[in-house]
Amino acid sequence: MNLPVKPPIPPMLAKRVDQLPAGAEWVYEPKWDGFRTIVFRDGKEFLLQSRDEKPLNRYFPELIRPLRDQLPPKCVLDGEIVIATNGELDFDALQLRIHPAASRVQLLSEQAPASIVFFDLLAQGTHDWRQKPFIERRARLELILTAAKQPILLTPATQDPALARDWFQRFEGAGFDGVMAKAKHSTYQPGKRTMLKVKHERDCDCVVAGFRWYRKSDRPAVGSLLLGLYDDSGVLQHVGVCGSFPLRKRYELVDFLKPYRARAARHHPWQGALADEAGEGGSRKPGAQSRWSHGKDLSWEPLRPELVAEVAYEHMQSGRFRHMAQFRRWRADKEPKDCTYAQLEFVPPEELKAIFPLRG
Repeated sequence: MNLPVKPPIPPMLAKRVDQLPAGAEWVYEPKWDGFRTIVFRDGKEFLLQSRDEKPLNRYFPELIRPLRDQLPPKCVLDGEIVIATNGELDFDALQLRIHPAASRVQLLSEQAPASIVFFDLLAQGTHDWRQKPFIERRARLELILTAAKQPILLTPATQDPALARDWFQRFEGAGFDGVMAKAKHSTYQPGKRTMLKVKHERDCDCVVAGFRWYRKSDRPAVGSLLLGLYDDSGVLQHVGVCGSFPLRKRYELVDFLKPYRARAARHHPWQGALADEAGEGGSRKPGAQSRWSHGKDLSWEPLRPELVAEVAYEHMQSGRFRHMAQFRRWRADKEPKDCTYAQLEFVPPEELKAIFPLRG
């Protein structure tokens, strides 16, 4: 591609903070929950590049023609591919697109078409815009997308912190991750965490029913804990993991969990459970391989489901934690049977059209 910014290039990233910064130097945007994508266009040639610098073209064929019709002949734009179903962003539907069969991808693209939301400009024509202040890049992006229509969208932006806080509270139920804060005069710095993000976090008590070994140690250490919640039928469902322990804690957990490993395989609620890790039906079984695991060792050790841990999580999707939870403390005062989905806070989805309409 004959562009001033050539692929591959890592996208600029964000650092997590506890609260939104205030001041005249900040611009705020909703934080979308989709596939981060940098779009390169050189005439008829397109590349949709993922965050890990891999091509996404074949997984979202329905976007190529609208991009060709609406973008400048030479440009590089940063954005997020999203799918909206039933009035909220649907990350599970996005994951289903990463499928080896082109016929399956084509069918899904017709059933639940994707949109792409743009929020930054890296290049246009022969000019590299990365060293321009964000406020100038944003103004140019608005000009480029003045006539944009579905499925090409421009993310909302505001300099009003009160409106940004309103977005943070109101649109979580629609699948938004939180709110971004970008300094007006910041340059585009690929791969660096120069933006700020505020994300939702809540506490939840979970049954600890297994663990995975830590693979980067020369002695036994615990890598992560496997978490479960009881559903309305009294079945313990695997909802995710918690980890990110200091190394000393990983060693301590080996001894702490040892008594709960004895006879744990007998009648374990997850032993032998059927699963479809790809998310196309059924429930998830810890350790199941899929096209997402890339051969990674996901083997796990069962524990008798007698321990309860309080963890922090951002939000749930399809009955599981969307991201890895963070360990807070052990809850010896709580019975495992009380760890149910009922304790979770439900946030009603706001209509996406309250920001702007997405098809679907």
